[in-house]
Amino acid sequence: MANKEMEVVKGLDLERYMGRWYEIASFPSFFQPRTGENTRANYTLNGDGTVHVLNETWSSGKRDFIEGTAYKTDPSSDEAKLKVKFYVPPFLPIIPVVGDYWVLYIDEDYHHVLVGVPNRKSLWILCRDTHIDEEVYNRLVQRAEAEGYDVSKLHKTPQADPPPASEEKPTDTGVWWIKSLFGK
Repeated sequence: MANKEMEVVKGLDLERYMGRWYEIASFPSFFQPRTGENTRANYTLNGDGTVHVLNETWSSGKRDFIEGTAYKTDPSSDEAKLKVKFYVPPFLPIIPVVGDYWVLYIDEDYHHVLVGVPNRKSLWILCRDTHIDEEVYNRLVQRAEAEGYDVSKLHKTPQADPPPASEEKPTDTGVWWIKSLFGK
């Protein structure tokens, strides 16, 4: 199953995809605080067709964030296979970290989405709202399983309702990336 090519969305409307997405569930990753909650992504289309990415999470009541750029892996393809580039640590932009971002499924209203990577080690369920209908969630989990993901690794992300507001000024210098590498 894991050897079969993953199905990826074709003809993704990037403009419709822009905006805020709340993380409903994900595979825990080393670059997110283990106690992270209210995790979300904000996407803004740049003039050159790339996407500005702002990922935010709250840990111990404090907002952590990182910014990056997403772009199509193959601009001539209609497949929603993107790369996301972050600089680590963000306050010393010398080491680019590039990851895959494949849109595996999106509903026709662009309300919920399943995002994965080719090696199946990362998976995200995102929604325009802080909470998702349980039936929709289960369908997305089944879809991920059919694509060869070990869905037992999925961890639901706590989301407050209403969500916290973003501060105008950054509240973190990127130290959380380094801390998270050491499991803090």
